[in-house]
Amino acid sequence: MTSFAPTIIELAYFISALCFIIGLRRMSTPSKARSGIWVAGIGMFLAIGATFLHPDVINRFSLILVAMCIGVLIALIPARRVPLTKMPQMIALYNGLGGGAAAGIAAVELLRVTQHGPSIKLLAFTGALIGSIAFSGSILAWARLSGRVVNPHRFANRQIVYVSMLAAVLMLGFVLIFSNTAHPILLLLFFICSLVFGSVMTLPIAAADLPVLISLYNALAGLAVALEGVVFNNPAMIVAGTLVFAAGALLTRLMARSVNRRLSEIMYSGFGLSHVEQESRTAKSPVNEVEAFDAAVSMAYAENVVIVPGYGMAIAQAQHKVQELTQLLEERGVNVRFAIHPVAGRMPGHMNVLLAEAGVSYEKIVDLSEINGDFNKVDVALVIGASDIVNLAARSDERSPLHGMPILNVDEAGSVIVLKRGDGVGYGYAGVENPLLQHSKTKVLHGDAKASVQDLIGAVKSLD
Repeated sequence: MTSFAPTIIELAYFISALCFIIGLRRMSTPSKARSGIWVAGIGMFLAIGATFLHPDVINRFSLILVAMCIGVLIALIPARRVPLTKMPQMIALYNGLGGGAAAGIAAVELLRVTQHGPSIKLLAFTGALIGSIAFSGSILAWARLSGRVVNPHRFANRQIVYVSMLAAVLMLGFVLIFSNTAHPILLLLFFICSLVFGSVMTLPIAAADLPVLISLYNALAGLAVALEGVVFNNPAMIVAGTLVFAAGALLTRLMARSVNRRLSEIMYSGFGLSHVEQESRTAKSPVNEVEAFDAAVSMAYAENVVIVPGYGMAIAQAQHKVQELTQLLEERGVNVRFAIHPVAGRMPGHMNVLLAEAGVSYEKIVDLSEINGDFNKVDVALVIGASDIVNLAARSDERSPLHGMPILNVDEAGSVIVLKRGDGVGYGYAGVENPLLQHSKTKVLHGDAKASVQDLIGAVKSLD
């Protein structure tokens, strides 16, 4: 390696850090997000290229290159094929892999006990613990989002398991940090206990809180990478990990505030109803049904229409049909906007991504805080596959697990049309019955969201 190589490496890391910061800043604006991803990607490419110039890496170049190629092939195919409806699962999975990678790096350093002092081993231990929690927790969140694990909200003596696993992890960590001899068996036990602890943290979390949890694990994965960057004295890892941690922590806080709950409540209280509790509740009065033609007429002759998208729209992949309906209404002089709740869907910004994919203008997308005061001026509110974010029990029923969560005030509109699968009274992702369906202003159009919107489109066209 030439004498200029260290300077080149440091310069490349510096430029990479700038790219990460600029890319993250651009990602905060929907219209600039795509370019932000490219800028951040260029930064990562520079960081990887600079790492290959390091003297400790050159001798392992071929092995690393093979591993990278395998990883690219494994990730590229599902990344290109995964539909947007399954994007939350993929994000949860990739978050977990990032934490797992950081934990793997820490494991190597914890085996090199003779090369590090207690302070460095403490950083490696902390990174290993946080990375392991992010890994197992994210994998379990992925399994729950994809339907592989159902109704795991409560299990007996989970507090005892919590404390036991935490105590075991801390004791094993104490030995690993202050011992001058490598203990592979203890290290293996440490990782097993850490992985179990992460799973135990995730199991009781209610389904409605999974978006907040995924954001938290994203932040933890970033923190683990930053800590391992300190261990390796790698500026790129420190900057990238710190940015991910800061952005993820801020997003987690904002999401928790959006549902009017502290993070401790989300993590340690039984938010949501159990399967048994769901079955014990029966339907109240029947809903007022509406035909597609009547619903279309009420919207076509309205002045202001607000569309509230939810996960049902994502499942049905109805976003393109919704955009087509919007264009037809606007051609008739109707002012159409989209009301987005911060926790709509299964990940932060899920509805925004779907609507952007369908070509909905950013100016038409309004968040809860900006639009809630305008619903009394709205003629028709069209709710598409959303329940928890418009659930009136959050306002009126102190016994409801959703009580206190801010909702979109669709009941203040002149009329409400709900597109809903199935019959009778349904439950949202939180498993909570929604009184909005029996509200005097509400009419329900049953059926798949995509098919229902297509029926609305056909009805609006027939009015010409």
